[in-house]
Formats: sequence, structure tokens, C-alpha cells
Amino acid sequence: MTVSFRIDRLLGDRPFAEVGDPALAVDDKYRGLLAVAGTHVAVAGVPDFGSIAPVGVYDTDNLACRALLRARYPVHAMAFHPRLPLLAVGTGDYDGGYFFKGELLLLDLETGRSTSLIEHELGRQVLGLEWLSGQELRVLMAPYDDWQDKDAWNEGHVAVVCQPDWRTVPPRSLTGHDLAGPRVAAPRIDRREDARQGVSSLSSEWDPRRNVRAVEELSDGRIVATLDGIQLEAWLPSGQRQWAVQDDGGGHDLVVAADERSAWVGLMRPPWEEHAQAVVRLALQDGARLDRFTPTGAVSLVRCADGPPALAPAGRNGARSRLRIRHGSRVYFRESVPRKSGQKPGPGEAWLAAVEPRSIPVAERPREPRKAEVRRLSPYSWMPGETHFAGPGVEAADGDLIHAGTVYHGHGLQPGGSFVVRRTVDGEKPTWAFRTDRKATDLDRDMESVYVTYDDGELVILDLHDGNVRWRQHLVVAGVPVVATALTVTEPGRLLIGTTDGRLLDCSTF
Repeated sequence: MTVSFRIDRLLGDRPFAEVGDPALAVDDKYRGLLAVAGTHVAVAGVPDFGSIAPVGVYDTDNLACRALLRARYPVHAMAFHPRLPLLAVGTGDYDGGYFFKGELLLLDLETGRSTSLIEHELGRQVLGLEWLSGQELRVLMAPYDDWQDKDAWNEGHVAVVCQPDWRTVPPRSLTGHDLAGPRVAAPRIDRREDARQGVSSLSSEWDPRRNVRAVEELSDGRIVATLDGIQLEAWLPSGQRQWAVQDDGGGHDLVVAADERSAWVGLMRPPWEEHAQAVVRLALQDGARLDRFTPTGAVSLVRCADGPPALAPAGRNGARSRLRIRHGSRVYFRESVPRKSGQKPGPGEAWLAAVEPRSIPVAERPREPRKAEVRRLSPYSWMPGETHFAGPGVEAADGDLIHAGTVYHGHGLQPGGSFVVRRTVDGEKPTWAFRTDRKATDLDRDMESVYVTYDDGELVILDLHDGNVRWRQHLVVAGVPVVATALTVTEPGRLLIGTTDGRLLDCSTF
């Protein structure tokens, strides 16, 4: 069956949307281009989804984005080639204990393809770049490590790399010999304020929005969303933002009350804080706070099938243990059962557990389930010997669960280690399982299809009944790839999608 997809409306769009908060800006006055690197952030604020530093190249006359790359490490240097349509990008970071790792990237402005050039597995932290000619590139790098080197944080090594044609340089072709050079002073300079002034000189409308985490539509046509730095915001049908509640952390889970007069929002907390995140109730008329409380442990805020909000235990392992099932007839969660010896949970000790909503009395605010109310349904993993981590999900009309997750391997996500599964709750083999190589960021369904977004920007539509792929494609806005981090089906064939760059896409499939 052929599926067509289109973006009908775009909210939160603005100049330099792709890069968020500028950290470095370099211009090419001859060609009228500006390269802007954004601040290095975790995708959707969740480290398990990976971290990126976006780099966008813009036409200074109309601010259109010409090319975009997403670097793995913070960006410290950029330089336009004097003649070729290339941008050299230097990135890197300290690993927290020993190495200065990073990449030297080449972004082709015509094809949009980026190439990582350093051969070594850890690379080098690149601090400075300068084209001396069309063939010579001066590279300033941090030392390999700081072992017994008290000056490693303010000195580095400089090398001049020569290539006859930089557009044909193979990936990972620069060896340690190519990058060898004398020790020189290498101060680490914060250029964020200069970058912000640079983009502000071209447009005062830029806004460092990042990471939409939840999005819903109200019956009056308004759209509400949570994201980095904003507990909740509301958009009018006209496309104008009505109000926003600013916050240092931002909002995460979102449940709109049945009467649509208020909404419950689970707030983000820094990963180093041990206490649970707060939950607030906000008026949908103006965002005024109506209530606030702090659960005793990490929770997911979910909407039950009959409308009320509920709190599901989210475990102690971040996103890996956070099962979030929308519209469930029960409150589902992934429960780790400690061994009697007191060792940490391992394979076979994670259970699919649930609480019957009727066992939780109706109250003004959702509450955490008590141990006596919890029922273990089946082993969480349906594959013997595999440990499955949690992800987003939804309940089907017949009570089946459709949820995403990953397989624990010990060496990171392996090929085919990410899955979406339709299963009963009694532990039998799943009805179907769809596997891929990327982590799902969100998931929802209508009566015929399951919609899944992934951390590489792909949207996949699966048949609800057999799991076959009906359609898949990487999302693109104005010719530039975007990564979706939140997805809600508002009606059959209509989706609301939130992105890492803070935009909201109102989409149709037909």
C-alpha cells in the first residue's frame, strides 16, 4: 500500500532554527555564507539518545540553510575553503579521565555529505583551523591526553596537512604522522557571545529552542508542547504562540486533563540529582501553576485509556528502564527484581508489571502506586538470554502492548538491537517484532498503523496488525534533515511531531 506524507504546518520556525544556541560562528564574505555551530546537547535531553553539536551553513542574504551536519563532540573551530565548496570543522572533548578525543570533519556544501578524516579511533580534539592555501590546512590540536602533562589544557600541537584535492580525501585517511607537529600555546577561548552577536546582527528573531519532548492538540485547535527550558507552551490555530512557562530544565511528560482546563507536566531534572522530578499542574488558559508535588522516585506521567493521569515507576536506570505506555487500560512499567543475594538485576529479572487503575482512587492529583497494588504480568524480555531495555509505547484496542526498546549487549547498540514489538501481556511470543539499528524516540498508533520516530531522523510507519513496513523516510524541512523526538497521533493519518530544534510539525499521511 502506497503512503504519502506531507508537512501541512510548521510551528516554532525561526532563523537559525537548526543550530539552537550558537557556540561559534564563522563567515565567508566572498560567497555570502555564515557557518554557525550550536551548543553541544543531548538529543531530547536524554543521554541514551546520544549528544550532538549541530553545524548549519546559511546564506546571509535570506538566511536559508544550505547544509547541516550533526557532530558528535563540541565544535571548536571552522574554516571555509578559499575556493572549493567545503567547510572544515574541528570538534572534540575531554573523555573525563585521560584522552582528548574529537574529529576533523569536511562538510561538502553542494552534496551535504560530511567526512571524518582522522584515522585513529579516538581521533584528536581539534582546537583551530586555518586554510593557508587551496591545498594546505593548518590544524591546531590538543595533546592526545593529559597523563603527567600539566600544560595539556593550555597547549597543543600544530600541523599543516596538504592534499591535492580536498573534495576527494578518503574517510579516516589522516594518520598520526600526518598530524605530527610542534608544541605550541593553545588557549581555549569561549566564543559563544561573539556567535550570538553574529546571528543577532542578521536577525533578532532567532531563539535557541531545543528538544520537544511531548506535544498534544486540544479540541479548540490549540497545540501544547513541552521542551527544553519550557515547562509548557500553547500555540493558537493561527500559528502564534499564546503563552509559555519558562523553566531552567523544562517539561517532559504531558497529560491534558479531560476537561482541557489544565494539564499535568512532569518536569525534567538534571541526571546528577538523586530526587525525583517534580510534577506540576498548569492552567491551559494562561499557563498559571495550579499545583506542584514531588514523587518519591523516578516516574513516567501517562494518560490512562479513560483519561486521568497516572504515575508509572520509571526505575533507576534512566531511559533504559523507563517504559511509558500511553492510553493503557492499566498503568504499565518495567520492574527490576533484585536477586536474593543483593546483586544488581540481570537477565531474567526484569518484569512487565502493572497496576489496575481502579485500585488507585480518583484524586485531585495522580499518585504513585503502592507495592501491594503492583502485579507482575510476565518476564519483560520474550527472548531467553536477552536483556531488553524500555522505551515508548501504546496499548492497542484489544489490550496488546506495542512498545519500543533495545537489547542490552554491553558494547553499545548492535545492528538489529533496536525493536518495536506487539505483544500480549501474558509472556507468550510477540505477534510481531520490527528490528532496526537506531533507537526509537517516540511511538503512537491509530487503528491501522504504528508510527515510530528514530534518533537518526527517520519516521517509520508499520502495519498495526502484522508489523510490516508501510512507509519509511528521513524527515526533511525546507530541504534540511530534522530529528523527531516527540510524536502524537491526533486522528487517523494526522500526526504532530516535535523535533530536536524545537519545531512542531503538523503532518498528514494519506
